Amino acid sequence: MINYEEEIRQKTMNKLDLSYDVSDDELLQLIRGEIVTISKEHPLSLGERKIIENHVFNSLRKLDVLEDLLADEEITEIMINGPDNIFIEKKGQVVHSTEHFSSEEKLNDIIQNIVANSNKIVNESNPIVDTRLEDGSRVNIVLKPAAVDYPILSIRKFPKEQMTMERLESFGSIDREQIEFLKKLVESGYNIFVSGGTGSGKTSFLNALGEFIPGDKRVITIEDSAELQLKNVENLVRLEARNANLEGKNEISIRDLLKSALRMRPDRIIVGECRGGEALEMLQAFNTGHDGSCSTGHSNSCKDMLSRLETMVLMGAEIPLPAIRQQIASGIDIIVQLGRLRDKSRKLLEICEVDGISNGEIALNSLYKFRELEEKNGRIVGKWEKTGSLKHTEKLIANGTA
Repeated sequence: MINYEEEIRQKTMNKLDLSYDVSDDELLQLIRGEIVTISKEHPLSLGERKIIENHVFNSLRKLDVLEDLLADEEITEIMINGPDNIFIEKKGQVVHSTEHFSSEEKLNDIIQNIVANSNKIVNESNPIVDTRLEDGSRVNIVLKPAAVDYPILSIRKFPKEQMTMERLESFGSIDREQIEFLKKLVESGYNIFVSGGTGSGKTSFLNALGEFIPGDKRVITIEDSAELQLKNVENLVRLEARNANLEGKNEISIRDLLKSALRMRPDRIIVGECRGGEALEMLQAFNTGHDGSCSTGHSNSCKDMLSRLETMVLMGAEIPLPAIRQQIASGIDIIVQLGRLRDKSRKLLEICEVDGISNGEIALNSLYKFRELEEKNGRIVGKWEKTGSLKHTEKLIANGTA
């Protein structure tokens, strides 16, 4: 059937009138005509005809084999290592897909279509690009010479439904007690930093936290690729960074956006992810009256996140370490640690309070921890334990929620 698809595709392309924009209906009619012709020599069932029609149409008008993968709601990630190796994450398991592109040239065409739709450029001079699809799915592209063998395309699919705490609770990622606790913190204006490893669900968790932001606040979101959905906030400003062009100019960095955001009279600032020197501006925003701000970062524990923040600030400016630690301790109130366990489930692992400076080090007060009890039928069973009480309750008292 694959051979028939390529033959029908070539014959359809030969019949296309390129002097005007062919509509989807006209293209489908041409494809169906070629399918009928080939069926006279090689009988095809109605199911086979529909599959061929869908694949050929997608290859000519849309994203080829990616269309079916993107349509499958059980698939959360698509990893393409060249035209013949497509891996997908489905129900938490990474498997080798049977789909493949007809050639490396076809894969390159799809990549160029994706970046063109977001007004970006990817080529040998600029081989690494982050962008997104129309539905918001996160896309990373790496071409030669950075990618040694083949073009690499990674897609983190955008959820069709907005992530909420209720959904996270139904997945077993968090318990009701922690939800109510975090709700009070967000409403009262505690600055929260969400940390975790790759694929631990930081952006989804940040989205879920966003539902607790009071609707009368002016919120500014700052991201590399706009993903956050804060539907209950009416006064919302969404800012997105931009890479430099081929001449190395016109870059708009997270740091630039943070500096600009401070002039927009925000109540709260949400930074999608801190990776480098922008951590300094983020901490300054947290320390200058924007209570209730949030961000995320990569780390393996709450304590590791503090060390990483120190390193990131040093990447942006030469500041004495004690001053950096004072900025972190003053700016961040709560660290939420997420993780992906060996059964592929994503869970809240710990909630810590940043408890000022002690003996020159940033002190942490653990509030909740997930404790593993057993592994049953391949799934990890555990419970969340309260490990401490919130010491700094000033914001809760001021908000009347203590």
